[in-house]
Amino acid sequence: MTQQVEVGEGRRPTVVIIGAGFGGLFAARALSEQLVDVLLVDRNNYHTFTPLLYQVATSALDPGDIAHPVRPVFRGHGNVRFLLGEVTAIDPATQQLTVVAPDTQQQVSYDYLLVATGSDPTYFGNDEFRRYSFELRTLQDSIHLRNHVLELFERAVWTEDAALREALLTIVVVGGGPTGLETAGALYELYNHVLNQEYPHAKLHTRVILVEMMDHLLAPYPPKLQQSALEQIKSLGVEVLLGRKVVGVTATAVQLDNDTQIATHTLIWAAGMKASPLGQLLGVKLARGGRIPVDPTMQVTGLAHVYAVGDIAYLEDEKGQAYPMLIPVAQQQGKLAAHNILQRIQGEAATPFVYNDRGIMATIGRSRAVAWIYNRVALTGRLAWLAWLGLHLIMLLGFRNRINVFINWVWTYLTYDRSVRLILSAPFGESHEEQKHEGGE
Repeated sequence: MTQQVEVGEGRRPTVVIIGAGFGGLFAARALSEQLVDVLLVDRNNYHTFTPLLYQVATSALDPGDIAHPVRPVFRGHGNVRFLLGEVTAIDPATQQLTVVAPDTQQQVSYDYLLVATGSDPTYFGNDEFRRYSFELRTLQDSIHLRNHVLELFERAVWTEDAALREALLTIVVVGGGPTGLETAGALYELYNHVLNQEYPHAKLHTRVILVEMMDHLLAPYPPKLQQSALEQIKSLGVEVLLGRKVVGVTATAVQLDNDTQIATHTLIWAAGMKASPLGQLLGVKLARGGRIPVDPTMQVTGLAHVYAVGDIAYLEDEKGQAYPMLIPVAQQQGKLAAHNILQRIQGEAATPFVYNDRGIMATIGRSRAVAWIYNRVALTGRLAWLAWLGLHLIMLLGFRNRINVFINWVWTYLTYDRSVRLILSAPFGESHEEQKHEGGE
């Protein structure tokens, strides 16, 4: 059934925002209580705090701790509506888009459109790797990986085949950026400080291997912090292979470019991101990585009433470098796009984007982290770890989420325990590994 949704039929312009991630959410907040009607569209009814997905995957946090429903965010803001659905078509000429929702298809009109649908993992032309890889892009991904790694231990307890047991308890993480380091470190701590304590009779030995194609970790960081990160992750117990490229993947092995074959049932892909495919619906020539080219005002180049922000937007800084796919960039661009839409409605000049770079940081494990504050101050170890904890608590949506996460982090630090070790799987006998391989996700 197709419905026609005319939003903003009165005097107020209608702004449609696609995506309730950091960019879209901050734009909607900036437009709340303004003289516009806002429609926020997303395929999920919640906002996910993606930096902590790996902690859900490694049983440190509950999924509800890092997700927050969208509707309560705008409770009391009468000019902001939310629509659960997926955008399947955009017509900039008629200023309409098609939204598919359960049992219905809706045509939505807009005066201004803001695209903020983020990014997806990229396999750099090796899309066949996806069939046997786990990703950490969505909340479902993190739950799926958590179920998988917990099931591996249960399977390893039963097998008497030493080679199979070693493969079940070996995890390969591809990508030496923050996500790769954080995931590898958290998995090692889960395996060797929690799960192996629960199987003392089995004498299980686990391996976590981090593979990075370049000869260093954390590419955007200064060499001193890159070296510190390498030393910290190794001191934790993670095996690091630098300058190595994955050339083949099967259900039970990972092949490297030096003919090394690692027997494993778990490959976690954290090697890079590309823009969400939604940009293809706009009919414009896309930039590198499938990103939508935008002017400094965040308006899509060549489209008068369309804006894009965050990972999906391509904008170069004064040095000719594209702004990175980082949460602060998305947040600041979202607020600026909202501001410029209001400026345009009022007939005033738009403001160009100027990034306020407060720095970057990555946690590696218990009391291990690196931070590059304002591109001037380098922190490592416990001090960087505490800074990382504090920042992420502040950024979380919802007071209840902050309290839950704080309590869980304190408990984990004091006991090493990971309380969220529930296997929420398919009927007994069908593993998540089989589901993934059959589904080709």
